[in-house]
Amino acid sequence: MDTSAGDRGRLKGILQARRAAIDPVSVGFPGRRPGPGRRAAGLSQEQMDVLLTRTAGTYNRFENGQLSSPGAGLLTSVARTLRLDEQEWAFLWLITRKESPPHALHGSSGTSIAEAWQRVADHIHGALAFVNDAEWNVIVHNEDYRRLFPGGRAPANIMRWLLLDHEARTDVLMHWETHWAPAMMPHLKHSVELRPENPALGRLAYDVLNDPVSGPLYREHAAAPIPYFDGSELPIRHAVHGPGRVTTCLAEPVTAPGARINLSFYTPGVPVLQELPRSDKQLRAPTAVGNHTRAGR
Repeated sequence: MDTSAGDRGRLKGILQARRAAIDPVSVGFPGRRPGPGRRAAGLSQEQMDVLLTRTAGTYNRFENGQLSSPGAGLLTSVARTLRLDEQEWAFLWLITRKESPPHALHGSSGTSIAEAWQRVADHIHGALAFVNDAEWNVIVHNEDYRRLFPGGRAPANIMRWLLLDHEARTDVLMHWETHWAPAMMPHLKHSVELRPENPALGRLAYDVLNDPVSGPLYREHAAAPIPYFDGSELPIRHAVHGPGRVTTCLAEPVTAPGARINLSFYTPGVPVLQELPRSDKQLRAPTAVGNHTRAGR
């Protein structure tokens, strides 16, 4: 690992603490017998080699920073064996490979949103505010957001509503086929590929792919780079105020990777249609990576 002694020390501290927290008996090793021998708590480095199915001494060299650019497979095995959380997983990649991880460690990551976000949303006025988790479930929202929808009924899952709800496609989301679908489908594909083991995302993508209306458009548009920048605009019909456009900015909660904080402003008036959002301010759009067995093209 080409990194500083301080960073190596911090990483080693995390790994040692995680090893100490795991009872070897819980992962299939026999209990310790009375008498001489190792007395340190948790898994030994030799037991880690067994669990990782690596040659003797591999984990010792990894933990001590003696492996140059360890492979993704080893990092994933170490992280899952030691039950790292998403922040530790990201730190592991940053220290050992100087890059962000290509996918979430746990399929369920980003599905727990702190209750404090509801208080934040309640204090936002004049903007449509909501937070969805990594599965696109709307966890919290404000009153302005609720009033956007017919009957004042905010959808339980925003992506399912955007891509599969008949009323959304034909009445609320103006020019759905040419503007909303191409803009949203890459977001869904990207989220599925970041969490290939998440059953809820896989089911959502499967339903979209097999829908007679959304399916052909998903095959056409989902693999494209995400056409989004802060300030993206799309045409919409507000349930109270009528036709207009929403201007959107997105952010991600630090403790819920893959979740989204969505802040949008509604502007009334017949929207002037343009091609999919582009901006000179956009440095580089995120790119959907890989293929998913159920959601891929």
